[in-house]
Amino acid sequence: MAKVAFLGLGVMGGPMARHLAAKGHDVTVYNRTKAKADDWVKAHGGRAAATPREAADGQEIVFACVGNDDDLRQVTTGPDGAFSAMGKGTVFVDHTTASAEVARELAAAAEKAGFGFIDAPVSGGQAGAENGVLTVMCGGDADTFARVEPVIGSYARACRLLGPVGAGQLAKMMNQICIAGLVQGLSEAVHFGKRAGLDIEAVLDVISKGAAGSWQMENRGKTMNEGKFEFGFAVDWMRKDLSIVLAEARRNKAKLPVTALVDQFYADVQSLGGGRWDTSSLLARLEK
Repeated sequence: MAKVAFLGLGVMGGPMARHLAAKGHDVTVYNRTKAKADDWVKAHGGRAAATPREAADGQEIVFACVGNDDDLRQVTTGPDGAFSAMGKGTVFVDHTTASAEVARELAAAAEKAGFGFIDAPVSGGQAGAENGVLTVMCGGDADTFARVEPVIGSYARACRLLGPVGAGQLAKMMNQICIAGLVQGLSEAVHFGKRAGLDIEAVLDVISKGAAGSWQMENRGKTMNEGKFEFGFAVDWMRKDLSIVLAEARRNKAKLPVTALVDQFYADVQSLGGGRWDTSSLLARLEK
């Protein structure tokens, strides 16, 4: 069992930290809103720290799952950041969906200070975090990864090292590119089927068993048909992720016409008041 800290107790981080505690790890938590950290400790044990620095002090592994690049810098290298308290030979694991650029920046700072860094964004959404079945895409040194992989397994069903630091974030970008296209295609299919007068639920049940099948169809098709979007991964978060994707594409000269278009479709959903709706709400744009 390891001594660990977890920074960020949102809809993803809270359950991930809970699984660590349930597996017997010694968990210290930090959250920007202290009341949330205190509530987590009351429910799951462990200890709440007042700052990232305090949370990281004396830990073997420090995990983070925060909002964006700026939030990540704040809890790592900012005032009272975790990096200032991490000892030599410890490891920082970042589960934030952030840029590959910030991953490399923080890895360089960690190396200079004598500890390891793994960028490890996740896929699986809130349900995956709650059920401990996330997919984790990692970048970093192989020996460092080997040390943290068993602990990450507390809340993951798949965890793989995909290359040097930054590779995890780049893989997550590929994941979001795929999801954007899939959800738009599914939205158009449901919209088309409704206009054609078909039994949407029956059709989705049939075609999900064939070449058109996907996680999105299995898990979101029925609720899309019912106009239910009050769960899952929010449009605001998806737009944040797609902005990272498109910025990286500008750097590496990748051509992402569909992704760029779907990003603008999500902007339309935001204008409908759907910033906190699930990403499957692309259908609402077609039916407005």
